[in-house]
Amino acid sequence: MSKNQTVLIAADHAGVELKAALQKLLPDWTWEDLGPSQADRVDYPDFAEKLAKKISAGQATRGVLICGSGIGMCMAANKFAGVRAAVVENASAARLSREHNDANVLCLGARFVATEYAAEITRLWLETPFATEGRHKARVDKINLLDKK
Repeated sequence: MSKNQTVLIAADHAGVELKAALQKLLPDWTWEDLGPSQADRVDYPDFAEKLAKKISAGQATRGVLICGSGIGMCMAANKFAGVRAAVVENASAARLSREHNDANVLCLGARFVATEYAAEITRLWLETPFATEGRHKARVDKINLLDKK
Protein backbone atom coordinates (compact mmCIF):
# COMPACT_ATOMS: atom_id res chain seq x y z
CA MET A 1 0.00 0.00 0.00
CA SER A 2 1.41 3.36 -0.92
CA LYS A 3 1.82 5.81 1.90
CA ASN A 4 -0.29 8.43 0.13
CA GLN A 5 -3.43 6.28 0.47
CA THR A 6 -5.68 6.87 3.45
CA VAL A 7 -6.02 4.13 6.05
CA LEU A 8 -9.29 3.96 7.96
CA ILE A 9 -9.06 3.27 11.69
CA ALA A 10 -11.71 2.72 14.35
CA ALA A 11 -12.00 1.11 17.77
CA ASP A 12 -14.29 0.48 20.67
CA HIS A 13 -13.64 1.79 24.17
CA ALA A 14 -11.00 -0.89 24.82
CA GLY A 15 -9.04 0.14 21.73
CA VAL A 16 -9.13 3.94 21.92
CA GLU A 17 -5.67 4.23 23.47
CA LEU A 18 -4.04 1.84 21.00
CA LYS A 19 -5.81 3.55 18.09
CA ALA A 20 -4.32 6.91 19.07
CA ALA A 21 -0.88 5.36 19.61
CA LEU A 22 -0.81 3.69 16.19
CA GLN A 23 -1.55 6.98 14.45
CA LYS A 24 1.33 8.64 16.32
CA LEU A 25 3.76 5.74 15.87
CA LEU A 26 3.00 5.38 12.15
CA PRO A 27 2.99 8.98 10.86
CA ASP A 28 3.98 8.00 7.31
CA TRP A 29 0.38 7.03 6.57
CA THR A 30 -2.65 9.27 6.39
CA TRP A 31 -5.25 8.10 8.88
CA GLU A 32 -9.00 8.66 8.78
CA ASP A 33 -10.12 8.19 12.36
CA LEU A 34 -13.72 6.95 12.52
CA GLY A 35 -13.85 7.09 16.30
CA PRO A 36 -14.44 6.99 19.08
CA SER A 37 -12.26 9.69 20.60
CA GLN A 38 -13.05 8.89 24.24
CA ALA A 39 -12.85 5.67 26.24
CA ASP A 40 -16.54 5.82 27.18
CA ARG A 41 -18.32 2.50 26.68
CA VAL A 42 -19.45 1.91 23.10
CA ASP A 43 -20.51 -1.12 21.08
CA TYR A 44 -17.85 -2.47 18.71
CA PRO A 45 -20.29 -3.47 15.92
CA ASP A 46 -21.18 0.20 15.40
CA PHE A 47 -17.57 1.13 14.65
CA ALA A 48 -16.84 -2.02 12.66
CA GLU A 49 -19.85 -1.11 10.51
CA LYS A 50 -18.62 2.46 9.90
CA LEU A 51 -15.28 1.20 8.64
CA ALA A 52 -16.48 -1.90 6.78
CA LYS A 53 -19.14 0.05 4.87
CA LYS A 54 -16.44 2.35 3.48
CA ILE A 55 -14.24 -0.58 2.46
CA SER A 56 -17.21 -2.40 0.92
CA ALA A 57 -18.22 0.73 -1.04
CA GLY A 58 -14.69 1.21 -2.38
CA GLN A 59 -14.19 4.49 -0.49
CA ALA A 60 -10.94 3.13 0.99
CA THR A 61 -8.75 0.09 0.39
CA ARG A 62 -7.51 -0.66 3.91
CA GLY A 63 -8.63 -0.31 7.49
CA VAL A 64 -7.62 -1.13 11.04
CA LEU A 65 -10.14 -2.10 13.72
CA ILE A 66 -9.27 -2.44 17.40
CA CYS A 67 -11.27 -3.87 20.28
CA GLY A 68 -10.31 -5.82 23.38
CA SER A 69 -9.58 -9.06 21.53
CA GLY A 70 -9.95 -8.09 17.85
CA ILE A 71 -12.41 -10.95 17.44
CA GLY A 72 -15.69 -9.04 17.73
CA MET A 73 -14.56 -6.36 15.30
CA CYS A 74 -13.46 -9.04 12.84
CA MET A 75 -16.75 -10.91 13.03
CA ALA A 76 -18.77 -7.73 12.46
CA ALA A 77 -16.58 -6.39 9.64
CA ASN A 78 -16.68 -9.67 7.71
CA LYS A 79 -20.46 -9.33 7.35
CA PHE A 80 -19.87 -6.75 4.60
CA ALA A 81 -19.30 -7.74 0.97
CA GLY A 82 -15.72 -7.30 -0.15
CA VAL A 83 -14.32 -7.10 3.36
CA ARG A 84 -11.63 -9.61 4.26
CA ALA A 85 -10.86 -8.88 7.91
CA ALA A 86 -8.24 -10.82 9.84
CA VAL A 87 -7.42 -10.93 13.54
CA VAL A 88 -3.65 -10.69 13.76
CA GLU A 89 -1.47 -11.12 16.85
CA ASN A 90 1.99 -11.54 15.34
CA ALA A 91 4.14 -10.39 12.43
CA SER A 92 3.96 -13.68 10.51
CA ALA A 93 0.17 -13.64 10.54
CA ALA A 94 0.21 -9.99 9.43
CA ARG A 95 2.37 -10.83 6.43
CA LEU A 96 0.42 -13.96 5.49
CA SER A 97 -2.98 -12.28 5.85
CA ARG A 98 -1.85 -9.83 3.19
CA GLU A 99 0.25 -12.07 0.93
CA HIS A 100 -2.08 -15.05 0.81
CA ASN A 101 -5.53 -13.67 1.69
CA ASP A 102 -5.42 -10.04 0.54
CA ALA A 103 -6.87 -8.99 3.90
CA ASN A 104 -8.11 -5.42 3.67
CA VAL A 105 -9.01 -4.96 7.35
CA LEU A 106 -6.57 -5.63 10.16
CA CYS A 107 -8.16 -6.45 13.52
CA LEU A 108 -6.09 -6.04 16.65
CA GLY A 109 -6.78 -6.98 20.25
CA ALA A 110 -5.73 -4.11 22.51
CA ARG A 111 -5.68 -6.45 25.51
CA PHE A 112 -3.44 -9.00 23.76
CA VAL A 113 -0.82 -7.01 21.82
CA ALA A 114 1.62 -4.48 23.30
CA THR A 115 1.58 -1.04 21.71
CA GLU A 116 5.02 -1.16 20.07
CA TYR A 117 4.40 -4.64 18.71
CA ALA A 118 0.97 -3.59 17.42
CA ALA A 119 2.68 -0.76 15.54
CA GLU A 120 5.20 -3.21 14.05
CA ILE A 121 2.38 -5.58 13.03
CA THR A 122 0.39 -2.73 11.49
CA ARG A 123 3.37 -1.33 9.58
CA LEU A 124 4.21 -4.77 8.18
CA TRP A 125 0.56 -5.36 7.27
CA LEU A 126 0.33 -2.01 5.47
CA GLU A 127 3.57 -2.57 3.57
CA THR A 128 2.95 -6.17 2.49
CA PRO A 129 1.48 -6.59 -1.00
CA PHE A 130 -0.88 -9.35 -2.04
CA ALA A 131 0.95 -12.17 -3.85
CA THR A 132 -1.10 -12.24 -7.02
CA GLU A 133 0.29 -15.59 -8.16
CA GLY A 134 -2.28 -18.10 -9.36
CA ARG A 135 -3.20 -20.09 -6.27
CA HIS A 136 -3.61 -17.11 -3.93
CA LYS A 137 -5.58 -15.04 -6.43
CA ALA A 138 -7.81 -18.00 -7.27
CA ARG A 139 -8.61 -18.54 -3.59
CA VAL A 140 -9.39 -14.88 -2.96
CA ASP A 141 -11.56 -14.91 -6.07
CA LYS A 142 -13.51 -17.80 -4.51
CA ILE A 143 -13.94 -15.79 -1.30
CA ASN A 144 -15.23 -12.86 -3.35
CA LEU A 145 -17.76 -15.15 -5.04
CA LEU A 146 -19.16 -16.04 -1.62
CA ASP A 147 -20.22 -12.39 -1.25
CA LYS A 148 -22.58 -12.88 -4.17
CA LYS A 149 -24.31 -15.96 -2.70
